[in-house]
Amino acid sequence: MIRIFVVLTLLAISASSYAGDVAAGKAKSALCTACHGAAGISPNDQWPNLAGQKEGYLLKQIKAFRDGERIDPMMAPMVKPLSDTDVENLAAYFSSLK
Repeated sequence: MIRIFVVLTLLAISASSYAGDVAAGKAKSALCTACHGAAGISPNDQWPNLAGQKEGYLLKQIKAFRDGERIDPMMAPMVKPLSDTDVENLAAYFSSLK
């Protein structure tokens, strides 16, 4: 009985770890589409596909670009003005795409 409780608790925690809003992320993604494609599939080999990436990965990478932990002269000005909520929403949106 305790095992079931622990497993259910862990599942609930992991499922609610990310609170991004897919619709808000889609609305915010207009700038991203120039390089990463309208559906998150890049038209160019130089830029990665964002569609279907894991939400946690996208959160980490976008924040790293925004906070200067990852350096890219094209990404920096795109992500610098994003709030944590914006990043969460974008990650939720792109991870929801197939």
